Amino acid sequence: MRILIKGAGVVGLTAALELARRGFSVEVYDLSTGAGRGASWYAGGMLAPWCERESADEAVIALGQSALDWWDEATPGLVVRNGTLVVAPARDRAELSRFAARTRNHRLVAEDEIGELEPDLAGRFRQGLLFADEGHLDPRLALWALQQRLVSMGVAFHLGREGVAEVGFDRVIDCTGHAQVGTLPLLRGVRGEMLYLSTGEIKLSRPVRLLHPRIPLYIVPREPGRFMVGATMIESQDDGPISARSLMELLNAAYALHPAFGEAKIIEMGTGIRPAFPDNLPGIEENGKTLHINGAYRHGFLLSPAMAQQAADIIENKEVSHAGSGQWARA
Repeated sequence: MRILIKGAGVVGLTAALELARRGFSVEVYDLSTGAGRGASWYAGGMLAPWCERESADEAVIALGQSALDWWDEATPGLVVRNGTLVVAPARDRAELSRFAARTRNHRLVAEDEIGELEPDLAGRFRQGLLFADEGHLDPRLALWALQQRLVSMGVAFHLGREGVAEVGFDRVIDCTGHAQVGTLPLLRGVRGEMLYLSTGEIKLSRPVRLLHPRIPLYIVPREPGRFMVGATMIESQDDGPISARSLMELLNAAYALHPAFGEAKIIEMGTGIRPAFPDNLPGIEENGKTLHINGAYRHGFLLSPAMAQQAADIIENKEVSHAGSGQWARA
C-alpha cells in the first residue's frame, strides 16, 4: 500500500516512521524546503505528561507517558531523562500548591535539594516539585534525526514543492496543522512565542518551570550555554513577529528565575501557530481515503507517537483505543 503524508512536522514524521515500520510504502510532502519548519521548529521538546496534566485532560498522561521510550528508540541519544523541576517565587507559593494538587507523580523538594539538582539555582527558591520520570529533547535535532532515519528506510521526501498528485496513493495522511483551520470543523490556531537565549553564566540540567499567576514560563536547556524560553498561548492566528509585550514578559520571567539571564544574548525569536480543537486534544478524522491527524496544540512531541500509532491501526483496520478521551478519534 502506498501512503502519502502531507506535512513534514513532528506529526507527519512520526506518522511516517510508524507506517514505514509496518511495511508500508511511504512518501512525505511539504511546502517547506526542510523538515520540521512549521510550529515544530519552535517547540519546547518537553516530554512531560505529568506536568502537562495541570492544564490538560487526563488523556495527556494516558497517551503521552510512552513518548519518552518512543523517542529514545526513534532518535537514540537525544532524549535527556533528568525530569522536570517546577519552582515559584516565595510570594507565589500558592501557585506551587495549586500546581501540585492538579498533577501527580512528583515529590516536594526543599531549598537544599533544589541546589543539589540545579546548583545555579541554589538559595533562590524555598520549595519546588520534581517530576523525576519526565524528560526532554531538542526538537530540531530530533526532527533532523527522524528525517535521516526515514530516508535510510527508503521513505521519499518531496520538499519545497507546490503540490504532489494524490493519484496512485492508496491513502493520504494530512498532517498540515493550522493550514487546515477553516477546513476541519472547530480547528483553531493558537499563537505561541519563544526566545533563544545565550549565556555562559548559568547551567541547567533539566527543564525548569517558573510558576507565575500571569505568565507561566519554562526554560529548556539546549546545547551548552543556550536556552529555549517559552511560551505564550494567545488565541490568535497571527503568525507575525513576537510582540513587545510578550518579549518583555518572557524576559522578565527569565530574569526572575535567575538574574544572569538579564545579561544573556537574544539569539533568536520565533512565533508558531499551534492547531487546536476546543478540548485542546488531538484528533484523527477520516474523510474518504484521507486521514487528518491534527489538533496537537502544545503537545506535539508528547502525543505525536500515540497519534501515529492510532493512525497506523486505522489503516490496518485494527481496533483503536480511545484512551482517556472519547473524542480522540473524530471519525
